[in-house]
Order: sequence, then structure tokens, then C-alpha cells
Amino acid sequence: MGLDILVVLIYAACMIALGWYGMRRAKTRDDYLVAGRNLGPGFYLGTMAATVLGGASTIGTVRLGYVHGISGFWLCAALGLGIVGISLFLAKPLLKLKIYTVTQVLERRYNPTARTASAAIMLVYALMIGATSTIAIGTVMQVLFGLPFWVSILIGGGVVVLYSTIGGMWSLTLTDIVQFLIMTVGLVFVLLPSSLTEAGGWDALVAKLPASYFSLTQIGWDTIITYFMIYFFGIFIGQDIWQRVFTARSEKIARVAGSAAGIYCVLYGLACAAIGMAAKVLLPDLDNVNNAFAAIVQHSLPAGVRGLVVAAALAALMSTASAGLLAASTTLVQDLLPRLRKGRGESANGDVHENRIATLVLGIVVLGIALVVSDVISALTLAYNLLVGGMLVPLLGAVYWKRATTAAAISSMALGSITSLVFMVIDGLDANTPIYYSLAIGLVSFVVVSLLSPRPAVSASAA
Repeated sequence: MGLDILVVLIYAACMIALGWYGMRRAKTRDDYLVAGRNLGPGFYLGTMAATVLGGASTIGTVRLGYVHGISGFWLCAALGLGIVGISLFLAKPLLKLKIYTVTQVLERRYNPTARTASAAIMLVYALMIGATSTIAIGTVMQVLFGLPFWVSILIGGGVVVLYSTIGGMWSLTLTDIVQFLIMTVGLVFVLLPSSLTEAGGWDALVAKLPASYFSLTQIGWDTIITYFMIYFFGIFIGQDIWQRVFTARSEKIARVAGSAAGIYCVLYGLACAAIGMAAKVLLPDLDNVNNAFAAIVQHSLPAGVRGLVVAAALAALMSTASAGLLAASTTLVQDLLPRLRKGRGESANGDVHENRIATLVLGIVVLGIALVVSDVISALTLAYNLLVGGMLVPLLGAVYWKRATTAAAISSMALGSITSLVFMVIDGLDANTPIYYSLAIGLVSFVVVSLLSPRPAVSASAA
């Protein structure tokens, strides 16, 4: 155990050192928020994949593999295919806009009020994304090192808050590359073969597990469709993902490297589901299936190597936590604070001091949320339900329907978000109804209010 802790401490120290180095490169707001819009294909692929593959993708997919078998990969598949979709269809127009946030598109198409309303939704989404992975960080450290949960949250989450605050996107990019490499080695090339070998190989899994564990649809078509409704479309409109797109040096890099990152996410999901299946064979009677990942690590790996895999898991979790945190602070500083001050614009080359303060304050908020919420997939579902239910319809309308109006966008965001919250309370976070009803009501209100409102005068720069 002492050797494992040493490996993790070295990893954490490296993350802080890279964050400090990133601070030296973050001299302008462009540097801090979008890495100077200058990432090449290798950095772009690594940071995009690391951003998507967080707590739910890693810990959650192993759990799904433990419970449902190989079909547990659909969560990662929906996220990965969303990355492919945004890379092929939206990266080019997004890079031309030279903006920082999703909500700036809504302001160009509608008005500042629509931007403010959507920014409130985006802020909640980004905070929950950060909290989700911070919870998973705490869970992993608690199980493997025997630390109290709150101590695990403050140590692991505190490292994320520290390096995110001091260096912004440059720190995130540098740490993401290391995290991407550690994730790939630790989970795909160490834990997967080790757990499968100890379980007796793939043939042993076939012999010992029910046939349903090898069906790609065992998890249920309703769940698969819901994953795509929430995660696939959520990728298209998530601030954490758009902010990574804005870092690409060129449209070609965003298209090709982004698509490669999406394909990697799908393969990563298959690997995590297979790890969960091996855990089911080796540890069939876990008291808490949420601990399947930590349990298989403890069971299958020797000291030192176990520390490497823990570092790999923490890498996956920290990359997404930091992405959510920076997305939240960017939304706050770029979209909400100027409205509170009655400001109308932001300088691309402004002082980054305000961004650092916002990142630190919201980092403390994320740690607070993580201390009171426990289920990573439920927390992620809440975030994406609010995002997709409240913003998908008005954002697509901004791009594709000239008849769309500001009043319709605001009504759709308000009714969609409220409907999502109501059905999450009534039917639970795991239900399919929140996303279906919120999209339906948001769409109906958007169309009806648009048709009843005066026809808008769309500027040449809109969408």
C-alpha cells in the first residue's frame, strides 16, 4: 500500500508541476481559456479524449460491465460518437466564430437575454460535470487507500482546483496529455489483460457468465436510446467540449484528430466493460457494485502496478473534473458577470486575474457539491438532462431555423429545464422520462412561440 500511495503522490505532484508550467504560458485571456487557439493534432486528440473520459466513463462503465456485460460500453459509445459528430459537422463553423462559449452563439442569433438564460443552465451543467468526476476521485481514493471520503475529496479535488486555477487551458492541456497516456497504459494495457488473465481468459468469461452478458443490447434499447439522447446530443452543446474545439490550430486538426478521439472513446468503453465482466467472475458478490472498479484493482494487481492503475483512473477523473471547472468559470466570467455589471463585451486579450479568481471560487463550490452527492452516473445524468432538455432545441433553432425568435428560445429553455427537473424528482434520475418530456415540451413551446411572435430580423453574422 505504501508503494501505491507513493506512485499516486508522484502523479499528483507532476500534475501540479505541469499546472505551474502552464501558468507561465497563460499570459492572455486567449491563452487561459483556449490555449491560444494553437493546439496541434497530438495535443488536440489527447485533450479531447481525456476531457470526455471521466468518472462516469471509467468507474461507471466498469460498473455497467459488472451488471450488464459488454453492453455497458454504450455510455462511452454515445459520448465518443458525439465527439465524432461535432468534429465532422460543427468544428469548422465553430472555429470561424472566434468565440469562447456556447451561449455567445445564442446571443448572436437572438439577444443578450437569451445568452444570459442559457448561461445559467450551462453553469449548472459544468459545475455538475466537475462534481461528478470529483466524487469519483474521492470514491477511488477512499476504497483503495482507506481514507475518509471527505479527505479523499479535498485532496484529490484540491489538486484539480489548484492546477486548473493557476494555468487555465494550457495547464489542462499539458496535464490532459499525461493523463491520456497514463489512462491508456494503466487501464487498457495493464488492468484489462491482468483482470482477464486472472479470470481465466475470454473463454472462461463465456463459460462462467450468462449469455446475456455478451449481447450488445442487454442493457436495453430504452437505455441505449436514452444514452444517445442525453450524451450524444449533450456533447454537441456542452461548453467543456466546445472549449476544447476552440483550441484547435486549424479546421483539419479539429476534424481529423477530433474524430480519432471519438473512436478512441468507443474502444475505451469496450475495454472498461470487459474489465467489469472480469470483475463479475472474480468478485461475484460485491456489496456495492459502484465499487467494482476499485475492487478489481485491489484484487488483480500487485503493489506499485496497482498504484499506476489508480493513477490512470485518477487521470481520467481529473481531466474531466478540470474541464467542467474551467467551463464553469468561463461561462461565469464571459457570460454572466458582464450582464450583472451591465457590460456588453469582453476583451480577448484581457487580464486573466478575474478568470483565475472565478476558477478558484467555483472549484470550492465543486468540492462542496462532491461532498454531498454520491452517485456519479446519477449526477452526470442530472447535468446532461438539464443541458439537453433546456438548450438543445433553441441552439439547433438558432443555427437551422430563420423563423426562430428570442421569446421562443427563452420559453423553450425555461420550460425544458423545469420539465426535466420535475420528472427527475417524480420518476428519479435513472428514468428516461425527464429527457423525453423536456425535449418534447421545449420543442412545442419553441415552435408555437416562434410562430406567434413577430418575424425576427436575422443579422448577417447570426449563426
